[in-house]
This record gives sequence, C-alpha cells and structure tokens, in this order.
Amino acid sequence: MRATSIGHAGILIETQFGSIACDPWFHPAFFASWFVFPRNDQLTADLLSRIEHADYLYISHLHGDHLDDAWLTDHMSRDTTVLIPGFPTRELELHMRSLGFTNIIRTVDGEEIDLDGMRVAIHVETSISDGPGGDSTLVVSDGETRLLNQNDCRTADLNALAAHGRIDLHWLQYSGAIWYPMVYDETPERMRELVDAKVDAQFARALKYVEVIDAKAVVPSAGPPAFLDPELFQFNVITGDELSIFPDQVSFLDRLTAAGRSGILAIPGTEIDITPDGYTIQHPIPVAEVDAIFTDKRNYLERYQADWMPWLTAHKATWHPPTTDLLRTLKAWWEPLLAMAPTVRDAVGASCLMRFGDLAIVIDFPAGEVREFHDDSFCFSFDIQRELVETVVAERCVDWSNALFLSCRFRAWREGPFNEYLYNFFKSLSVVRMRRAEAEARRKLDPPDGSEEIELGGYMMERACPHRQADLSVFGEIEDCTLVCTLHGWRFDLETGECLTASDRHLRVRRAE
Repeated sequence: MRATSIGHAGILIETQFGSIACDPWFHPAFFASWFVFPRNDQLTADLLSRIEHADYLYISHLHGDHLDDAWLTDHMSRDTTVLIPGFPTRELELHMRSLGFTNIIRTVDGEEIDLDGMRVAIHVETSISDGPGGDSTLVVSDGETRLLNQNDCRTADLNALAAHGRIDLHWLQYSGAIWYPMVYDETPERMRELVDAKVDAQFARALKYVEVIDAKAVVPSAGPPAFLDPELFQFNVITGDELSIFPDQVSFLDRLTAAGRSGILAIPGTEIDITPDGYTIQHPIPVAEVDAIFTDKRNYLERYQADWMPWLTAHKATWHPPTTDLLRTLKAWWEPLLAMAPTVRDAVGASCLMRFGDLAIVIDFPAGEVREFHDDSFCFSFDIQRELVETVVAERCVDWSNALFLSCRFRAWREGPFNEYLYNFFKSLSVVRMRRAEAEARRKLDPPDGSEEIELGGYMMERACPHRQADLSVFGEIEDCTLVCTLHGWRFDLETGECLTASDRHLRVRRAE
C-alpha cells in the first residue's frame, strides 16, 4: 500500500486493488483565511492525474478544508465512486450529487466492505457540534497492511477501530481547528494561558489516540493551515511565542518522540510505502528543503504569501456589499428556527449582540426574537465585517461555523463560561438541522436514568462524558481532585461533579466504597 500526502488531511491511498482520494483540498477556505500548509499548489502533473482519476473519493465531512467544491468540480472525474459515511442525514450525499457525482456507496457506520480486494470501513462520529452529519474516520486494508485515516474526527469508540486489526499507519489531527480563544477579547496574559491550555489539550487528545491505536507509525495531518492574509498572519506559529493554537507538524513530532512513538513528517507529495515489515518514505524535494520549511518558516510563508496576494485581493472584492434589508432577512430566517427550538433557547439563556459595521442586532434567545439592538442586555457578542455576513446570508449558509467563524475574521466576547448551545444555533440554520439540534439538546439536558458507571481512580462515575459522551474509561484522566476528559479537554470537580469548563454539564460521580 502507498499513502501519498496531498496536503492538510488529503491522502491518496493506492493499493493493487484500487485507489482512494481522501479529502483533496486545494483552494483557500473560510473566506480565504486558511491556506494549505505546507503548500500543495506545486504538485507534479503525475500525482495530480492519479488523484483526479482515483477509483474512489472519500470526503470525511462537510467542512471547507475537506470538501473543496471548486477543485472537485474542475478536476475530479465524475466516474469516481464516492464513499459516503453513514451519517444520520443525507446532506453530504445530496451535496456530492449536486456536484455531478452519481456513483455513490453509502456505507454503514463501522461495517467493513470489500471493494474488489480492498477492504474499507468508515466510522462515524455524530454530534450536533459537528453539524447534522458529524465527522468520520476511514480504515483501509489491502490484506497485508492497514491504514487509519482519522483526519480530525474525534472518535470516541477506539475499540471499534482497533477491532479491524493492527494499524500500520495512523494519520490524525493534532493542531488547532477552531477560532477559540484567539478571537476573544482577553488581556495578553490571559490569552497566553488560554492558548497554552488549548494546545496542551489538543496534544493530549492526539497522544491518547496514538497510545490506544498503537500503530507502527503516526503521520501528523489535518493542520495547521497557513494564514497568508496580513490581517491574520499572526496566527501562524513561527517562533512559538504567538498567541495561536496552530502549532505545526514538527512540534507534535517532538511530543511523539518524547512519548517513545514513531512519527513521520509528510509534506504534500511525500510518498509512504507500507509493507508488513515496515515503511519507506520518499519526499518530493530534498530532505534539507523539507526541513527548511519549518526551520525558516517565516521566509517560507512570506514567499507563499507573495505568490497568492493578487488572488487574495481579487477574492476579497467578491464579498457581497451591504444591502438594505439584512435585519429583515435575518428576522424572517431565524425567528421560525428559534420557535422550533425552545430547549436550545433555554440552554443559551440570554441575548446575543451582533455588530455588523453600522448595524447592530440582538438575538433574544429567551423571547425567540431577532431585532435591532437598543441598549438590550446581553451575555454574548460578535463583531463581524458587514460584507462577510452579507455573503453568507446571500448564499443561505446553514452552518456559520463552517462558513464564517472558522475564518477567524471576527471578534467575540462572552460573560461567563463557554455555551455550546449558542454555537449549535449558528450551526443549525435550517429546519432539518434545527430539528436535530433541539432533539440533541433535549437528550443532553434530560438524559435517561441508569446509564452505565465505571470506576476510575477511586471514584464511581457515569461512563459517558456529559459534554459529548466520550468513553471516560478511555479518555478520562484524574489530576488531583479533577477529572479531565482528554477528548476535548473538559474538566470536572470530582467532589461535586461540577463542570469547570462550562455551565450546565454535571458529572454524576461519587467516591467508590
């Protein structure tokens, strides 16, 4: 089996039985905030042809750094068979059909299928935090070797992945893929604390996956992006002092080495040939030039930036200009959704101020209203460039996390702890999505009685983390009197069960007798 990096989470998997192009991403994403790092706009014609004519196409989920509509439309053969994860909704499948792909295999969560000798299983992680579908993980075997493409799927059931057999090569996310905490209004000292805690949590989660999967080698992937817009360039981690959650591959490889694990540095075009006896690595450029990407990173990024600045300037000119009816449009769109989600509204529990240049509106979640702001009280606020909002409204984007927030092109403030239901609202701006968001909120806030318990470090506790139901027998770690769920870094007081990360998340826990 050969696995070739095509950038970010993109992999071309080639076996004697067929090939799979995974998450090919080439065009900048999220309002041109994210660029592929290291750059993949200089791949060889041979590799591009192999990607374009792969036998199968796998898209892990709907986010713009995994689903590149423009590139798929212009380059990918429509004869390719698309492997669709078994998500609860068919949104991804319908999207791929709208792009002209008609050969669809809709898989069943975790079930292995035989593709003429190449065996494939797609595991689905569903949570409203990831949208109506969720995220997914791919396991591929050619009968002799096995590859796990975890990308940025925060899989909770690691035993299901291990059940397929020994993993030879494990590709996974380790770096940031969120806007928090950089966009929040905090002092530099507090921001330093938040950034360091977030990076530590990201690394701890990834290392937990590495430990449990126990593959022969690990390939850090699915990040970080490069930020080439001068307005966002400070989010690139170059010296290590930046207030950013986007460390690069070398940083995580150092952690792997310290943990006694084998890691592989892959750049776009790196080929990894896997055999039962091990693996070999072939980079597309000399090793010294590969190293220079990271040791002389500022120079590398500035050259990359100069090449793309004309495109970036032209792209910004396409953002939608202000209209006269933005408030009326949002009111007509959002108030019916608020009406169908009383549990979500109650869980948010306050108003949200949104400033779009000279227009300020308030989403009154308790009242279910959208109106112009007039000194209303609020507990959350967003300041977003008017043209960005006009663009996502004109395109009727139903997931503002993917369409807008991941761009990091906004400022935010909140009073008190993180409230996931506020963001779940912005990820669920359609009837289908909001119906599921409301059902998910009801399930979390009024869980069934009698859930399974485990013993951990002298405490009896519910097995499923109250945040996103991660298995605490796998992801739970005790630090002094605190339980840490390493899947997302959430923390709980073991004496009271109080969640120290956010409100409305209580852990049922008691001392073991």
